[in-house]
Amino acid sequence: MEPGSLLFFVAIGLGIILLAVFFTFVPVMLWISALAAGVRISIFTLVGMRLRRVIPSRVVNPLIKASKAGLDVSTNQLESHYLAGGNVDRVVNALIAAQRANIELPFERGAAIDLAGRNVLEAVQMSVNPKVIETPFISGVAMDGIEVKAKARITVRANIDRLVGGAGEETVIARVGEGIVSTIGSQQDHKKVLENPDMISQTVLTKGLDSGTAFEILSIDIADIDIGKNIGAVLQIDQAEADKNIAQAKAEERRAMAVAQEQEMRAKVEEMRAKVVEAEAEVPLAMAEALRSGNLGVMDYMNIRNIDADTNMRDSIGKMGQDDEEK
Repeated sequence: MEPGSLLFFVAIGLGIILLAVFFTFVPVMLWISALAAGVRISIFTLVGMRLRRVIPSRVVNPLIKASKAGLDVSTNQLESHYLAGGNVDRVVNALIAAQRANIELPFERGAAIDLAGRNVLEAVQMSVNPKVIETPFISGVAMDGIEVKAKARITVRANIDRLVGGAGEETVIARVGEGIVSTIGSQQDHKKVLENPDMISQTVLTKGLDSGTAFEILSIDIADIDIGKNIGAVLQIDQAEADKNIAQAKAEERRAMAVAQEQEMRAKVEEMRAKVVEAEAEVPLAMAEALRSGNLGVMDYMNIRNIDADTNMRDSIGKMGQDDEEK
């Protein structure tokens, strides 16, 4: 192969490579699509997006969509929202939906809602088509002690003005649950709640539970209502059981004190008996000393022995009589 032919093929290869790099870095087809859709955007703007690490299609396609819908949105607004981490396509879809539904939604507010972590398109759709939130069974106890369980369906509509900083569905459910519990608890008889369940929804609606939330409560409907436990009877049973345990504890305390007193008395009796035995052991010694000293005569001693013998005989007779009665 001649050197001239080789250089020609090398030049062709380099040209192909340069064209590939050019069309990869410069979105020419996207620029042509924008021009065909009537969107004026410079090719250098697209190159600048590449340099700023922005995917041009993520900005240009929503821009074409907004232009066809008649929205006044600039490239800088979409690109800045993309760089801030927002979903440009979803915001543009929400703006188009709001325009069709005659809902005022500027781009700045839609972008703020999106950056706040809320689905702005879903919020616009919910403004047009209200959403139904169903609560779990919520238990309340009437004044007669009967538990009443109620399940409610809450129809809400998104409030665009309060989406940023407004509370979510969990807060609405919690407030409605609190209203149901307080309404049931204020009734003297649980039968009134069963006879007129819409009284709960009417009472709850008047409390303005949607204040500070991202929703507007349209209606609260009691979907199901049921009877639970007799809480009053259960509490009375528990109180009676507690009183019984307290009484038993006090009785056990009194019994322990009585046993302790009995043991103390027995100890005192044993002590007294020991003293008596000790004293009786000293009597013969005292009598012997009296005989030696002449303070006690022989006849006196014999009289004492006779008295002891008579006493022992009477004790024996008394014990024999007791044994006959027991038999």
